[in-house]
Amino acid sequence: MASNTTAQPVKNSGINPIIIIGILFFIFGFITWLNSVLIPYLKIACQLTNFESYLVAFAFYIAYFIMGPPSSFVLKALGFKKGMAAGLVVIGVGALIFIPAALTRTYGIFLAGLFIQGTGLTILQSASNPYITILGPAESAAKRISIMGIFNKVAGTIAPIILGSIALKDADQLTKRLVHMNPAQKTAELNALASRVILPYIIIVVALVLLSIYIYFSSLPEINEEKDDTTAAASRDAKTSIFQFPHLLLGVVALFLYVGAEVLAGDSIISYGASQKIALSTAKFFTSCTLVSMIVGYIIGIVAIPKYITQQKALVVSTILGLILTGGAVSTTGYMSVMFIALLGLANSLMWPAIWPLALAGLGKFTKVGSSLLVMGIAGGALIPLLYGFFVDHSSNRIAYLILLPIYAFILFFATIGHNLGLSDKRKA
Repeated sequence: MASNTTAQPVKNSGINPIIIIGILFFIFGFITWLNSVLIPYLKIACQLTNFESYLVAFAFYIAYFIMGPPSSFVLKALGFKKGMAAGLVVIGVGALIFIPAALTRTYGIFLAGLFIQGTGLTILQSASNPYITILGPAESAAKRISIMGIFNKVAGTIAPIILGSIALKDADQLTKRLVHMNPAQKTAELNALASRVILPYIIIVVALVLLSIYIYFSSLPEINEEKDDTTAAASRDAKTSIFQFPHLLLGVVALFLYVGAEVLAGDSIISYGASQKIALSTAKFFTSCTLVSMIVGYIIGIVAIPKYITQQKALVVSTILGLILTGGAVSTTGYMSVMFIALLGLANSLMWPAIWPLALAGLGKFTKVGSSLLVMGIAGGALIPLLYGFFVDHSSNRIAYLILLPIYAFILFFATIGHNLGLSDKRKA
């Protein structure tokens, strides 16, 4: 961990910094998991292939890779609080772009809006994740991040239901009717479908602007995460580059693969349910089931870490469970297979809370750069679902989930061996 520095009490405010960050994690979840509905929705509205529809996830998450390094400069210039406010405004701009995208039914404009939303979230993630990691003892970091995860996944549970009830209303019947329509009728129906997202995204823009103003004027304290802690200083004396921390670099790869697995489980399950002959009117709730599984996992983490199990051992258990559930998903069909995918939320829940503190352990003054690299790893959400979409077009929705097996295998390696590489004995978990 960067240090054992804790924040000073918030002045002139009765709101704890953790609650403020929790609100931001709620926003992360709400904006992020709207993608699970946008994928099947835009596939119909813009008449896309499976591969093309997963460009939704690609455009959103690739922003983390491209904008990860610039985000660290933004935070260095503005600080945590103003950087968070700026990030919210950027997300709002991306949401605003959905209005002309819907009016013209242009997929490229939708993707541009998603990229800008991802850019804003990159700034927010770069600030909030190290913030909550440093805001207390190192050994309970996973517990604090688990609490943040509940804010995130509660929002993620609500978001697909709200947008799905609007965007995917009567989508099954519409898909059947489109087959028999002439070009003019089809265009009119698809334009009407595209316009459904205008009002929800106007509301999102207003909410984001109001929240950014609140954050800007809040008493959220700054934290000097570059301050060296005495327990790790000796192990860092000879370090001159972030690339001299192999456990961090392996952590970035682990986070890249984990995010890809989490996004795949949440964003693909609606389309997967439809491929299993389950009506979209039912399948639209499946992402929420995945996120409820994650919430259960976060609650387990809050209760168990570090009192009953270390964050490192929790990561080991989670990856083994991921391997088992993936095997169950590809070896069954129908609702049973969908259930296994939904339960991947339980397996994935404690991976993020555990990978962050394990990867940031002992970085000291390199923490901010290390955090930026980890944020870049979120780009796994761009590439893994896109790869899945490619395999779906060339095999089947179910068999394509086999790509999760090597993903969980690598994370298991990081959990057992990789997180200790290059660290002194004092810092090993």
